[in-house]
Amino acid sequence: MKKKKRETKRHNIPAALKNGAKAEESTLSKEASSFRVPRSGWRLGRHLWSSRLSKFYYGCSNASESFENVAADRRKNSDRYLLIATSGGLNQQRTGITDGVVAAYILNAILVVPKLDQKSFWNDSSDFAQIFDVDWFISFLSKDVTIIKQLHGKDGKALNPYRMRVPRKCTPTCYLTKVLPVLNKKHAVQLGKFDYRLSNRLDPDLQKLRCRVNYHALKFTDSILEMGKKLVQRMRMKSEHFIALHLRFEPDMLAFSGCYFGGGEKERMELGKIRRRWKSLHTSNPDKERRQGRCPLTPEEVGLMLRALGFGSDVHLYVASGEVYGGEETLAPLKALFPNFHSKETLASMRELAPFSSFSSRMAALDFIVCDESDVFSTNNNGNMAKILAGRRRYFGHKPTIRPNAKKLYKLFMSRHNKTWEEFASRVRTHQIGFMGEPNEVKPGRGEFHENPSSCICEDSAAKARAGLTLTPQNLLDESHRNGKENINKNETSDVTDEHSTEDDQDLTDMDYVDHETAVKGRGLPGEMLLEEFFSD
Repeated sequence: MKKKKRETKRHNIPAALKNGAKAEESTLSKEASSFRVPRSGWRLGRHLWSSRLSKFYYGCSNASESFENVAADRRKNSDRYLLIATSGGLNQQRTGITDGVVAAYILNAILVVPKLDQKSFWNDSSDFAQIFDVDWFISFLSKDVTIIKQLHGKDGKALNPYRMRVPRKCTPTCYLTKVLPVLNKKHAVQLGKFDYRLSNRLDPDLQKLRCRVNYHALKFTDSILEMGKKLVQRMRMKSEHFIALHLRFEPDMLAFSGCYFGGGEKERMELGKIRRRWKSLHTSNPDKERRQGRCPLTPEEVGLMLRALGFGSDVHLYVASGEVYGGEETLAPLKALFPNFHSKETLASMRELAPFSSFSSRMAALDFIVCDESDVFSTNNNGNMAKILAGRRRYFGHKPTIRPNAKKLYKLFMSRHNKTWEEFASRVRTHQIGFMGEPNEVKPGRGEFHENPSSCICEDSAAKARAGLTLTPQNLLDESHRNGKENINKNETSDVTDEHSTEDDQDLTDMDYVDHETAVKGRGLPGEMLLEEFFSD
């Protein structure tokens, strides 16, 4: 009985928000009248739209002199060709391209421009040159790796690459023992399903090469950049600052997660039917998944998190999402909290989006640009786009990037009806310390390198010395206590960065823009699809 009662509470919330959107305060639960969400943001003695610490850090990915000398010698003596077949959506493929360049360097091979995934769930026929500036890619990396557009024959004979795969997280030694002997014999090798096929931990020079590829060499085509720039400009015309939210709440992703989102028997039936398409999945335990922080936040929950962090109803919100399970009814609480709700479809005409709308990766690229340029980026998930953008925003100035501490927030959301708004908001701010994109909030080597490129972040020691600062997440917590005068239990935040240790377990991939009418052209997800084609590890 108790479980059923809890579900009823959750379902009362959207209606309450919807009906109370125009009031000064929205009452989220009749049973807990003290939990009232203010329309205005909070003055917390900190910057909402920027990090005051960012000026003490900068992205640094230039090659060392010794690396440049070795690279120059290696390029002269290579007659081996490496081909990469990426896997997944745009951001998953981005990791594959980045790691493919490093793999080519390790193998002293000439890299053929990577082949994008055109056959999986996303069903996007775009090739590399239709999404990225291929000439810039080749030119920018010319001092590191020789890259060619196509594999040509040798001495008048066709050169057919030998196809193979490498294990996930393959180390340089792994490449030299498993791939190099084959490459020496066959002269051309194609590595398939190439996503997360390179070790997370490499020596600093190789990590910096990763950064040069990801943050500098991979540049979108002019047409994508131009449209993305228009979307950003239109958001700026509406407000000086804005939040970009990457909202993943697609039916297929929710079904795969095995989580429960408060939709009662209808939800269990609908998502259960989708989940049964993956015959290898075990029976889910929704409560366990949520306790371990593996469930994406609902639109309502992410809205409450943002309000608790100080963002008022006047803030403009750009939402990048695919099909949202439950449609407008699911989005209603978020729109009530943030009525200035925008997307690329509301900012641009159908005619403007026509060159992109039939291609899921090109549409994803437009959202990527707006999210990257936003003052604050937030997400409700831990997928590939969230990780890639978290790392990129660290590299380019530590722009505020809000990643939900789902493991801690879960308990708070479940018990919020027994708290006042002030207690709830204070706890949210406590739990989010270490998940806001600040410098040094994640230990070097923790999480995927693409989300925490610590080898490519340099500290301006002179500037810090002049400011007399020694800055750590704990310092930020102490400052929050002083400025916000909040009564927070320090035991809950004594080791902020350890919360990130769960992130590898939360990796739901970048099923970023699954539009069942365009990307998949009306087809459902094939029942026999391999899990690794659909979700990364």
